[in-house]
Amino acid sequence: MARSAALETLVTHQFGSQAAAYVASVVHARGEDLEAMAAEVAAARPARVLDLGCGGGHVSFAASPFAGTVTAYDLSADMLAAVAGEAARRGLANIRTQQGSAEHLPFADGSFDMVMSRFSAHHWGDVPAALREAFRVAAEGGTLVFADVTAPPRPVSDTFLQTIEMLRDPSHVRDYTVAEWEAMLAAAGFTVTATRAMRLRLDFTSWIARMRTPPVFVEAIRALQAVTSAEVREHFAVEEDGTFTLDTAVFVAKR
Repeated sequence: MARSAALETLVTHQFGSQAAAYVASVVHARGEDLEAMAAEVAAARPARVLDLGCGGGHVSFAASPFAGTVTAYDLSADMLAAVAGEAARRGLANIRTQQGSAEHLPFADGSFDMVMSRFSAHHWGDVPAALREAFRVAAEGGTLVFADVTAPPRPVSDTFLQTIEMLRDPSHVRDYTVAEWEAMLAAAGFTVTATRAMRLRLDFTSWIARMRTPPVFVEAIRALQAVTSAEVREHFAVEEDGTFTLDTAVFVAKR
């Protein structure tokens, strides 16, 4: 099996069985980053929105009142079924779902006025390729609004973050730094107009439960938290029960 196909299989396996948990997740259903993204949609009132790697559909739900149509797009058929069910329950008739990978979008050039994504790109095998596809399907003058976890610029803290992410979820690829994100967006053709750095506190118990992380890996994460340097523990504000705080950012860019 090719590397990209193997990764996609792992992602769908990891998230398909947890679709309902991600739709119901409090961390994903609210937050400063989601509010910022919703504000961008409300201001632009785009006719056509693409929610790339939609996961539990929270960006689609937030965009729906301000958009003509919203396409919720994800690798996982189970996740898309959960999103469609929740959209129907909420009476959001302008949300449609479509399955596929971020690196190969089945849409014509210029199909969307706004391309959005939240907490998904760190699972993509080739983010630069996905951003080139996002640029292609964005209309001239269209807007990109992405949010994701970001890695600290200090290598030791970066390494710690990638390690606990992969121990928790083997489909994790990489959390990129803000500088890496801005460079990738520019290389894809976008002009970055705003970068909003934020912090997100994650309750350890629910963070682990969402992915059904095996006990041996939970123990490894807790052991790493205990033995890492004071600098790293301070950056991530590691608490007694393992709860910690990480960096996120919302990127706004124009095509």
